[in-house]
Amino acid sequence: MGHVNLPASKRVGGPRQWRLLDVVTAAFFGLVFLFFVLVFTSLGDSLAASGRQTLNLSASDPLRRPRVSAVIEAGQPHVIEACPADTADHMPCEDPRLNSQLSREMNYYRERHCPPLENTPLCLVPPPRGYKVSVQWPESLHKIWHSNMPYNKIADRKGHQGWMKIEGPYFIFPGGGTMFPDGAEQYIEKLGQYIPMNGGVLRTALDMGCGVASFGGYLLAQNILTMSFAPRDSHKSQIQFALERGVPAFVAMLGTRRLPFPAFGFDLVHCSRCLIPFTAYNASYFIEVDRLLRPGGYLVISGPPVQWPKQDKEWSDLQAVARALCYELIAVDGNTVIWKKPARDMCLPNQNEFGLGMCDDSDDPNLAWYFKLKKCVTRVSSIKGEYTVGTISKWPERLTAPPVRSTILKNGADVYEADTKRWVRRVAFYKNSLKIKLGTPAIRNVMDMNAFFGGFAAALNSDPVWVMNVVPSHKPPTLDAIFDRGLIGVYHNWCEPFSTYPRTYDLIHVTNIESLIKDPASAKNRCNLVDLMVELDRILRPEGTVVVRDTPEVIERVARVAHAVRWKPTIYNKEPESHGRENILVATKTLWKL
Repeated sequence: MGHVNLPASKRVGGPRQWRLLDVVTAAFFGLVFLFFVLVFTSLGDSLAASGRQTLNLSASDPLRRPRVSAVIEAGQPHVIEACPADTADHMPCEDPRLNSQLSREMNYYRERHCPPLENTPLCLVPPPRGYKVSVQWPESLHKIWHSNMPYNKIADRKGHQGWMKIEGPYFIFPGGGTMFPDGAEQYIEKLGQYIPMNGGVLRTALDMGCGVASFGGYLLAQNILTMSFAPRDSHKSQIQFALERGVPAFVAMLGTRRLPFPAFGFDLVHCSRCLIPFTAYNASYFIEVDRLLRPGGYLVISGPPVQWPKQDKEWSDLQAVARALCYELIAVDGNTVIWKKPARDMCLPNQNEFGLGMCDDSDDPNLAWYFKLKKCVTRVSSIKGEYTVGTISKWPERLTAPPVRSTILKNGADVYEADTKRWVRRVAFYKNSLKIKLGTPAIRNVMDMNAFFGGFAAALNSDPVWVMNVVPSHKPPTLDAIFDRGLIGVYHNWCEPFSTYPRTYDLIHVTNIESLIKDPASAKNRCNLVDLMVELDRILRPEGTVVVRDTPEVIERVARVAHAVRWKPTIYNKEPESHGRENILVATKTLWKL
């Protein structure tokens, strides 16, 4: 039987139909593969995060923030929404997703970089799932809730060195570190053979690249108050762990800028395997350490490059810089070196391979807010007075002795004395009349947002707290006087987020909150009260306390915003002895969950 020749469109089977089926089948299996990639791999997570970020940015309305702020401050009912669950540890100015695109030179990308407010959603950072009220001090030095920051990376990688380990529902901190796996206490005892760790000679210390801050935590037994810092890095949460333990800590990176501390503030500077290249960039990082170290103070470096295998050149260069600055070599003990800074300008200028020279008289060594590193050495003589280690009063006498550097203000000594007495009265009123839980284990980490001379912190000296004294960058630079009296703190601009993780302070205190957002020259707002209080909510622990002192009109505005951020505020009259028009707002942050 002969074949019938059908038109092409009528034929059954044939090459064209099988090609179409192949395409459909391949597309189906391709979609299935893509589904598994997105659901079961980290690529899906990163794409989702990127999508959320893009959504937040694209949905952001530049006029929304002022509209919401106006509604809230006008007293209209409005509760600010919660941020997504994956923002539980969000730090706006230290966001790896944004900062990873910046230059790697001198670790610029790991420094503070704050996005414009219009590019960020206005929302409240939520606690993580399973969050519990923090373990109280001093028990928290040794253990914290795992669920409050469920990140096992450090425990997995550093557990054998005594950093931390998981034990039931807790992270446990044995007190070790990379250079002191047998514990910080033994390490501190060894340093005490060369340095006066007891007796109040040393009071303020800086621990660079601090890990989980066990060194600073155990120095507290010697009455040495340590500011521990590290960047937000691959370990993710080392500063968060430190603060959850109740140890003073701060997120920072020694990169292209000065650290936000005053000149000659620290009696002791310590680096335990901090891996800072002190001699790089014409010894810029060593010069910054020298700016921060009080004359007559001690510099301790443990770990590379000190007598470290295959780092002979780096170790030789480090010693050469120290010699060029006339640092006295106290000891080299294994992989630990200890130097003492000279008390006077006795060394430079000299011939040195790093081209080190003294800064000229126009240099202000206390400028440290977004201030580029300098390649010159700060003159000890640039600051008048006796404030060297050995001549400054020992602790605790130095807490109340008028700081030499308080004379930056007119009648500074008298103002300082009046401020100290005023805060003794006010803190007594807080405890006795307002029933704020100062002096109890419920409050450990405290911040004073507008610290002036640190009078509030000084009045809490007998309480089991430490205080982060913040001196606003647009106000008189009194932070050096705060360090001189044996307290610690930072410069900061409150129109930007603070460099800390969420949920890190038990009590936040502020006097004259409106002055933090107003320009002192024009009296116009530099930023917004709502934005500021949303930031305070981010860094305040659930069930934490906020205390605000200001005029009755401002306090009313603060109370309206407090309701919007889900706090429970109460307004009180000021102390009977206080002068001026002032009310006090005390608010408690509620523990809410998504």
